[in-house]
Amino acid sequence: MDEAQIVQRLGTLRTEHRDLDSAIEALTAFGTGDQLQIARMKKRKLALKDEIALLEDQLIPDIIA
Repeated sequence: MDEAQIVQRLGTLRTEHRDLDSAIEALTAFGTGDQLQIARMKKRKLALKDEIALLEDQLIPDIIA
């Protein structure tokens, strides 16, 4: 993946992460959400966060001190 592709993928992942966060908050606030569904959404959100961190690390060059 080149830098432009990484930046584009990061944007997509951040949007999905933000959308999941909003959906989880809405389901929790109204109490209408299935607990299993909410747990799966939270797990997906954590996976997205890990992937975002991994891609961000690829954009930052390693500096050997």
